[in-house]
Amino acid sequence: MELPQLIDFLRDYDGKKIRLMEVCGSHTHAIATHGIRDILSPQIELLSGPGCPVCVTPTAYIDKLIEHSLQPDTTVVTFGDLLRVPGSKESLNEAKGRGGSVEMVYSPMDVLALAKDNPYRKYVFAAVGFETTAPVYTLLLDNAIAQGRDNIQLLTALKTMPGAISYLCDNGAEIDGFIAPGHVCAVTGADYFNELAEKYQIPFAVSGFAAKELVIAIYGLTQMVLNKENTVKNFYTSVVAQDKNPIIENQLEKYFEPADVAWRGMGIIPKSGLLLKEEYKQFDAGSKGLDVDNKKNKACKCGEILMGKAKPADCPLFGKVCTPMSPQGACMVSEEGSCFNAWRR
Repeated sequence: MELPQLIDFLRDYDGKKIRLMEVCGSHTHAIATHGIRDILSPQIELLSGPGCPVCVTPTAYIDKLIEHSLQPDTTVVTFGDLLRVPGSKESLNEAKGRGGSVEMVYSPMDVLALAKDNPYRKYVFAAVGFETTAPVYTLLLDNAIAQGRDNIQLLTALKTMPGAISYLCDNGAEIDGFIAPGHVCAVTGADYFNELAEKYQIPFAVSGFAAKELVIAIYGLTQMVLNKENTVKNFYTSVVAQDKNPIIENQLEKYFEPADVAWRGMGIIPKSGLLLKEEYKQFDAGSKGLDVDNKKNKACKCGEILMGKAKPADCPLFGKVCTPMSPQGACMVSEEGSCFNAWRR
């Protein structure tokens, strides 16, 4: 079938209700940018799940970063989208305004130059992300060790996707199919999700990020749901292989081990995160036990939205007191957040 025929099917479909979920922040952004929801039948519901790393970072993690930023001779180094994420009382930006030392960078490798230029200052890097970004932190550690930079530490909030998807399926999310994250699968391989497809009898479609790629993957996933084809199909073969990358896997196993970690709005999910191994504890800035998730605004529905149990418009704060200029929850902060993209539409 040609692309116009796929679009016609998705627009005119009038069968049973189908609920699909993407679990990748870049997919959230791309779907909103390309207006993909506008071509879908009301019978095909497309939900945004816990795929934005900033959105699923608990308040205790933000609070710990703030604590570090206020210590003498210590600077927190972070990407820009983490600066405005609310902690239990304030954001990193607000802490910076009252004297906290916070430096924004565009790459984790930038911290190496900072540490070299200021050897008596400690730099705590906010290592947030999924399987996609975790390998970059192993490269940072390789270089820090090779250069003898003992003034670099990581505060990790690294998550792995299978645990979150299991949590959704075990807690009544009522999802018929998942759009598997293309960036994650580029690192892990498409087979990464085979076990989940078999365990929960639910299909996965690996997708790219261009409008055409998304339409093809959503059409393919819809057909898999209708035909009860509960497997993993790779619609992003130009980038994603079936098998994992052994070099990356070895790097991750060198430095990190699976751990029970907290997800904002979802609680502690077993073996869904990565923490530094004991032999590299000198590089850890206190990442263990950051489990508390106290919302700054109790009315925020970020957790329910991440689980597909609510939509941004269901939140009483959305578009009123909660906007990208004044975010009350993490889902409104990042360009990959569900609420940010719903507001942008």
